[in-house]
Amino acid sequence: MSLRDRINADFKTAWLKHDDTAKNTLSGLKSAIKYKEVAKSADYQLNDAEIEDVVRHEVKSRNDSIAIYQKAGDDERTKQETAERDILMTYLPKQLSADELAAKVADVIKTNNFEQKDFGKIMSAAKKEIGNAADGASIAKAVKEYFK
Repeated sequence: MSLRDRINADFKTAWLKHDDTAKNTLSGLKSAIKYKEVAKSADYQLNDAEIEDVVRHEVKSRNDSIAIYQKAGDDERTKQETAERDILMTYLPKQLSADELAAKVADVIKTNNFEQKDFGKIMSAAKKEIGNAADGASIAKAVKEYFK
């Protein structure tokens, strides 16, 4: 089952169960996917990897909102954004733990004989190696930790 089909099936299930949080989150995700497709061309359909990129963008947006609401002390909005983020995370591959990520980053650096000044090259190679199993901020943090 493609990622698009899974999202549509989960949306239908949420709609039938009257799960407003899931329904609204998935509706927004479907809109973001459609927006990205229309931006490319009228007939274009995103593949699973491109849909994962849209999902990752939506998760990042929720994480940013969570940080803002926590700083403002708005527990209700923090809880809502966290619930939405958790729903979206189910459409991404299993995320690497900090230790697994550190090991992959170290492997990329050692394999390519990168130095600290090659940060951009390290990030590019690491993102290619790790894929959607970690976000860019986590990878950057792991690279900085490696060179400490």
